[in-house]
Amino acid sequence: MDSSHVLALFDAQMRRDAPPDASGTRVERLGGVVRQTGAATHDWTGVIWSDLDESTADRAIAEQLAYLSTPEAAGREFEWKLYSHDRPADLGERLLAAGFTPEEPEALMVAEVAELATDARMPEGVRIVPVTDAAGVDLLADVHEQAFGTSAGRLRQRMLDQIATSPDTVSMVLAMAGDVPVCGARMEFHTGTDFASLWGGGTVAAWRGRGIYRALVAHRAEIAAARGYRFLQVDASDDSRPILKRLGFTQLSVTTPYLLET
Repeated sequence: MDSSHVLALFDAQMRRDAPPDASGTRVERLGGVVRQTGAATHDWTGVIWSDLDESTADRAIAEQLAYLSTPEAAGREFEWKLYSHDRPADLGERLLAAGFTPEEPEALMVAEVAELATDARMPEGVRIVPVTDAAGVDLLADVHEQAFGTSAGRLRQRMLDQIATSPDTVSMVLAMAGDVPVCGARMEFHTGTDFASLWGGGTVAAWRGRGIYRALVAHRAEIAAARGYRFLQVDASDDSRPILKRLGFTQLSVTTPYLLET
């Protein structure tokens, strides 16, 4: 993989020129910043791209803070999705000074779908089940909370909306051991781009180390290949990064969410 080329492609297709990711989502290009605003307060809202320098960064941040004081922004979680190759180099420090709170950084990892091995299989007694209704979403949200130790309240609402309004843009699956969900994962298809993105993949503690995460990556890679996507993209935690590297993913950057609750 030509990492520089693929990173430039990712920046162009998934950030600078990103299409709306759901019905009712608005993408606005305001000077050196691209902001996505979801249709509902539980939808993802934030900055997905910026092209700034030392002379324009503080003004751009101030403009986003002004937006957050408007009635439209009330009740939303706002994220400035910063990448380590973004400029200026001290943009994270400027966001911190403006009141944003950084979360744990994650590795931006990308793989060519055609180069990924898809022969990983679930351990005996575990099967993959598609999520297509509210009951499945409830199970997926519950697994997320168990695996990651964070609330899935907003995520649950977003997944319900996706199933109801744009089911063709997402694939959600559960790994089931009998009637017990032990892992859940999602894949989003970004229309008009070369990228599908992987999310979740969290496994409950008692079932880790058995190849379930690896099998769910392979399963989703097969789906992405069938739909003609060239690349898979993941924001990888420290736990999943070495697994993805062994599967053929390449780290292109590091992304850190800077959050503000309105």
